[in-house]
Amino acid sequence: MAVDLSALCIHPDQSLREIIASIDRNERGIVLVTDAAQHLLGTITDGDIRRCVLDGLAMTVTARELLDRRRHSPYPSPITAPVGSDRLTLLHLMHEHKVRQVPLLDPDGCVCDLAVMDDLLPEAELPLHAMIMAGGRGMRLLPLTETVPKPMLPVGGRPIIEHIIGQLRETGIQQIHVSTHFMPEKIIDHFGDGTNFGVHLTYVEEDRPLGTAGALGLLDTPTEPLLVINGDILTRIDYRAFLEYHREHGAMMTMAVRKYDLNVPYGVVNTESVQVTGIVEKPVLTFFVNAGIYLLEPTAYQFITNGEHLDMTDLIQRLLDHQQKVVCFPVLEYWLDIGQPADYQSAQHEVADWRTHV
Repeated sequence: MAVDLSALCIHPDQSLREIIASIDRNERGIVLVTDAAQHLLGTITDGDIRRCVLDGLAMTVTARELLDRRRHSPYPSPITAPVGSDRLTLLHLMHEHKVRQVPLLDPDGCVCDLAVMDDLLPEAELPLHAMIMAGGRGMRLLPLTETVPKPMLPVGGRPIIEHIIGQLRETGIQQIHVSTHFMPEKIIDHFGDGTNFGVHLTYVEEDRPLGTAGALGLLDTPTEPLLVINGDILTRIDYRAFLEYHREHGAMMTMAVRKYDLNVPYGVVNTESVQVTGIVEKPVLTFFVNAGIYLLEPTAYQFITNGEHLDMTDLIQRLLDHQQKVVCFPVLEYWLDIGQPADYQSAQHEVADWRTHV
């Protein structure tokens, strides 16, 4: 394995912002909190970070404080193994404890290496099918979309949807459905059955627009989770972390969300009837907005009727009305919804700066 420990190990006083940067750089979904002698003090995973963001923790919170929070959780101590443990032992340990990373320690408790499931099973196909919603007309992008469907608009010399397909392929997703409505031949002629793009593509044509969830009713009920992504999104979201998070929380649906700050340019007055109770000068209001990416369990299909018009927001409300578990997954990676001409221009410049290319 012999991973670069300098990219994995952090000091207890490093901030949440620095931890996010370290996880982004090492691409292992984890950092190891160690002392000066490399003794393992604890671990902070990708999922831990996303829960911190949802909890509204400041970017200045330290690793030490995050470990203190974990002491009150059901899993206060990291799962570890002795250095030199064989592959089957490590895989069994990961399966038993539902983890994907195991620090390897010497007899003194010092970090020597990190076992990662993706390294132990490098050819493992992600147990997901994907559905790309590519049937939209793209009215807000006219005249760019007069003669081409929005997902086929070129970004960095390739259609938006080709970037999405490439990232799904790199993640290990081979089976991809594409819903079409406006100019479906433009998409089908370009991609065919997906062979030239390293995936297997099938097409679901909507005779009439069915909404962002209605097209799912045209598919056979899947036997494994289904990843759904809008066809006008560019992102570097970690789909493996997305699936792991979804499983960890036992959700029927997990929706990706994006943190959005709204700067109010005025002093906000708090009142009770006619009484002024306070004033906040130019506050920043924080929301989480829908990022247009979802994971659904096969059981969610019982709430979708074949042929009905149904937006994803309506499906989510339907699940909630039936007391089904829906959780959110904050996207910390690059994300851009190409809905306006300004977004499209921004994408042309930013796609070249992605750390990896599909």
